[in-house]
Amino acid sequence: MIGWHLVLEPEGLSGPENMALDEALLVEADRTGAGYLRLYRWEPACLSFGRNEAAAQRYDRAAIERRGIAVVRRPTGGRAVWHEHEVTYAVAAPVAAFGSLRDTYRAIHARLAAALRALGVHATLAPRRPPVRPSAGPPSCFATPAGGEILVSGRKLVGSAQVRRGAAFLQHGSILLDGSQAMVNAVSRQPSAISGATTLREVLGRPVRFEEVAQAVAGAWGSTTPQTARPPDRPPRPLGTAFLDPAWTWRR
Repeated sequence: MIGWHLVLEPEGLSGPENMALDEALLVEADRTGAGYLRLYRWEPACLSFGRNEAAAQRYDRAAIERRGIAVVRRPTGGRAVWHEHEVTYAVAAPVAAFGSLRDTYRAIHARLAAALRALGVHATLAPRRPPVRPSAGPPSCFATPAGGEILVSGRKLVGSAQVRRGAAFLQHGSILLDGSQAMVNAVSRQPSAISGATTLREVLGRPVRFEEVAQAVAGAWGSTTPQTARPPDRPPRPLGTAFLDPAWTWRR
């Protein structure tokens, strides 16, 4: 059984800083064999692209710049996400902790669903579906659910993506508190009428705080991982990383 480090960051960081910290935890998990659960926010709000997403073709860069929107490209796959009113989770751990990519998705989402049910949310996991080609379908990560993702009344509440490197993996995703993913459509060259997302405010009929969700997630994690390690020192402020470079952000 691996030891889990809980890293809570209620003060928001920029997109490049958040992605650099998640990648740093992936490197550390591969180096040490430890597991990390990080819960955090974004400041300012940010549009993130999947690692292999054709962002330069799919989104209007000039419109993004006119709006003054912060953008970043994730180290993980998937589609665009608008990060504003949410709790973002990141799990970095040895691949052996959960097994295959599909098994890892389901195991992590099962824990997140348990946390959401503790808040009164009737959260379920989506049935397995055939994979969708990155170039097909609507641009937003939240437009349609993939197998194993978290649904409430058929609508997607949590969007996730994963990457594997060496003997470790990084999976991170957004638990939507409020707001919408409309910004993705607003800057898309091919807007979609599909909106498959929901939020905790919509589901519970009240505002939901970051701290409330973070406590529930940490509790669900601890209930199934009795060995809990002391949180590590936070990596230094990761300025000057590739995530700040427009050549990386707009590489495709």
